[in-house]
Amino acid sequence: MATAVIAGAGIAGLAAALALEGTGHRVLLLDRAAEPPRGDIGPAADGWVRPTVPQGVHSHTLTSLGVRVLRERAPHVLEAALAAGAELLDLTEALPSGAAGAAPEPGDEELVALGCRRTALELVLYRAVRELPGVTVRHRTTVSAVELDPAWRTEHARDVGAVRAVRAVRTADGERIPADIVVDATGRQAAARGWLRAAGVPVAEDRVSPSGLSGFTRFYRLTGDGRPGPLNRGNAAGDIWDHYAGVLHPGDNGTFSIALATLPGDRALHGLHTPAGFTAAARATPGLDRWLAEGVSEPTSPVHAITSPPNTLRGTATSYQRPVPGLFPVGDAACTTNPLFGRGMSLALAHAFALADVLRAHPVIGSAQSRAAARAAEDLFLPWYEQSAAADLARITRWRATVHGSPTPSAGAPSAGARAAQAPSPSPYPSPADVAAAARTDGRVWRGLTRMLMSLATPAQVLGDDAFLARVRQAQVPPATGPQAPSRTALVHLLADAEGVRR
Repeated sequence: MATAVIAGAGIAGLAAALALEGTGHRVLLLDRAAEPPRGDIGPAADGWVRPTVPQGVHSHTLTSLGVRVLRERAPHVLEAALAAGAELLDLTEALPSGAAGAAPEPGDEELVALGCRRTALELVLYRAVRELPGVTVRHRTTVSAVELDPAWRTEHARDVGAVRAVRAVRTADGERIPADIVVDATGRQAAARGWLRAAGVPVAEDRVSPSGLSGFTRFYRLTGDGRPGPLNRGNAAGDIWDHYAGVLHPGDNGTFSIALATLPGDRALHGLHTPAGFTAAARATPGLDRWLAEGVSEPTSPVHAITSPPNTLRGTATSYQRPVPGLFPVGDAACTTNPLFGRGMSLALAHAFALADVLRAHPVIGSAQSRAAARAAEDLFLPWYEQSAAADLARITRWRATVHGSPTPSAGAPSAGARAAQAPSPSPYPSPADVAAAARTDGRVWRGLTRMLMSLATPAQVLGDDAFLARVRQAQVPPATGPQAPSRTALVHLLADAEGVRR
């Protein structure tokens, strides 16, 4: 039986263990962190501190894609999550009332998301994986290197003498562990790049585009029953405004998180780091205020701050990488996109099972298997990398125009070392604002937009549909109504007042 060694036991690593065990591999899961807490999921998730996963204490959601993967490939995990206090969110509750095409339609059953903190879902996954007979989990073990064959000859003449396959991993303690397959699930660190360089293998360049985002998250627990307010985004409340974002995600066991996002280095909004400043800004953000009303909820965490890394499609996960048979990055080690879109966990689940499908279809370790895995990764990640990169560049320009008074598109540009092809091309599709406006009055447009936001359909599949575009063009869009977010000046003064210092 072939052995698969997985480096990293986060969402991607656990998903890979779950998927690969089903292919008949003997799986060894190595994680540098200590064993997770035991006990009931809710309290255990409350107190689980993961210094090796800095994004673990920030807002997460499982989109419709992630729910579909669990329903189809690991229904017992979804059932365990629901039993542990997670909640399936019916996104059609956000369908605009009175909109054309608002009646139920086939496919609406897919429009669900999972309200669950990352720590809670990770604990559910971890416990499911630990029960698998073909999986062994070791903690406090770091993979520091891969050992490759000195030479590997393949059936492809152009690869003769150029391809080296995985033979083993080396740990930070010097242990050698034989492996037929090595999965890099080390997250944004993407450790496989360093492993390959150390082994003398050229590493393909990444595609990189700025996310332009600093985030602040705080967790809360409801003190009563029911939702204090509607989820206008289906799986969330709030929006992305002209100079900041404020979004609330329901979690498991009566918890929810609020994420506020700004431009990196925006010193005027430094007060968001503090509980008083964060609370003042969140209460002033439409859609969030009811959840923070007196007696409705109580905070369960401090304010966590993080600067998001750029959108990155790793060259090691693509067809640009010289094949290294047996080595596969998954999840964030393959691609990261702006967390505002909430796709990370869902894409990691989808990628893990896509890799398992490749190994079933191409059981012989070699160049053909490596190329098939690269194609699967590109098919999954490239549409979302390009969408996120284009959306972020547009948002950065808009936010800078509000904050600085004029756009500064050159600042924060991708590094010179990245390929020129990384820059998103001008979109042939209608603007996101036009689509969002049409979705307020047309249920078919709303469904298409929601399927795209929930990663069930790519931008090309939705925006390239002539019937969809016709409905966008024909939509009768009334003026936007309802509460507006505080202006830039008002927000700055609000934070200053919260801290007792007028700026």
